[in-house]
Amino acid sequence: MSKEILVPDIGDFDSVEVIELLVSVGDTVAVEDSIITVESDKASMEIPSPAAGVIKELKVNIGDHVAEGSLMMIIEPADTIAVPEAPAEVKEQPAAEEIKPVVAEPAAPKPAPVVAEAATLPSPTAKIDEVSFSKAYASPAIRKFARELGVDLGSVEGSGRKARITKEDVKGFVKKVMSQGGATKGGLGVAPMPEIDFSQWGEIDTLPLSKINKLTGQFLHRNWVTVPHVTQFDEADITNLEDFRQSMVAEYKESGVKITMLVFLMKAVVSALKAYPRFNSSLDATGENLIMKNYFHIGIAVATADGLVVPVVRDVDRKSLVELAQELGEISVKARDKKLKPSDMQGGCFTISSLGGIGGTKFTPIVNAPEVAILGASRSKIQPVWNGKEFEPRLILPLSFSYDHRVIDGADGARFTSFLSRVLSDTRRLLL
Repeated sequence: MSKEILVPDIGDFDSVEVIELLVSVGDTVAVEDSIITVESDKASMEIPSPAAGVIKELKVNIGDHVAEGSLMMIIEPADTIAVPEAPAEVKEQPAAEEIKPVVAEPAAPKPAPVVAEAATLPSPTAKIDEVSFSKAYASPAIRKFARELGVDLGSVEGSGRKARITKEDVKGFVKKVMSQGGATKGGLGVAPMPEIDFSQWGEIDTLPLSKINKLTGQFLHRNWVTVPHVTQFDEADITNLEDFRQSMVAEYKESGVKITMLVFLMKAVVSALKAYPRFNSSLDATGENLIMKNYFHIGIAVATADGLVVPVVRDVDRKSLVELAQELGEISVKARDKKLKPSDMQGGCFTISSLGGIGGTKFTPIVNAPEVAILGASRSKIQPVWNGKEFEPRLILPLSFSYDHRVIDGADGARFTSFLSRVLSDTRRLLL
């Protein structure tokens, strides 16, 4: 009567890390009760139980990487469990060096590829020491990854729980070795930052970066280094648009729908993408072909306590302003509560980063590759504008537009922002 509980669909990720066990052996769970928490590159999510019963056996540990179909635990229906003489005890975790990581196999496992001998693998380090490699505290997936890179795990310092070696630790080790080796083919040859003891000048506190901070930093650094950026600055007169928005705010106040300027920006961007389809594209992996997209999914940068995430609103061209306002409110709450799924942050065509609620006049947003452009919006303000006879007060919205110069020329970038400015200045153009 026992039931195996497997990892459900987790999107396009090959694997995710188990960061929290929410139940123990002997616990009784109901359907949809959360049982484990897993974390992907930019979000964490709780996996609910598909069945009710008593936890008979746990098949995963904190730090394990699981995939769709992996076995998490075994549950026995509550009505088939005999009453035990004494309550079940939860076994204490052994010391780090005694733990044997458990990685559950997928439901339909594929034959493992043959790994070449360590001596024949390209390596940024010396030949792998099999003794130290075998003693390193890492999962089988990390061991396989390290062998593919030719990294001796005995030389890698783990940053995971109980000093467990993670994939990021292996990547960081390779980067460190490559940077110490000086200029390499295809690299920048930039010297590493020196280690500085800041405590010599006063009292300090050391705060570790969150996983989102680390991964976002790596992602943005890669985009900044590999994408030739150009940033175009422009302004839009949104006086009439703001009057219309305020009327909508009053109209939908009782229904709880918050109409923000961001929904108008999203609609205006779609109009501009239709007028200039090249901005709704991506370079393929070879860099020799342009993938033109016939859909309009807009990413919205959301600041959270743990770092920046970019959930994607799909089919913006098919949704009304009110529908977009409702969806924006929902994804903002999910982002800040770390409830976004990996699929919620995939498939974007274009990204908008709005700092209007905070302040500033201009900034240079980094392209969210493989997209080719990103729009930044700063705080609008009243400015005197000459109408041909006199100066009149107008509400002006600063725009900062960054794009990939491999795909987009400067003239087209200026045309895009000019078109966007005209649409925002005249609400009727959103109907065209």
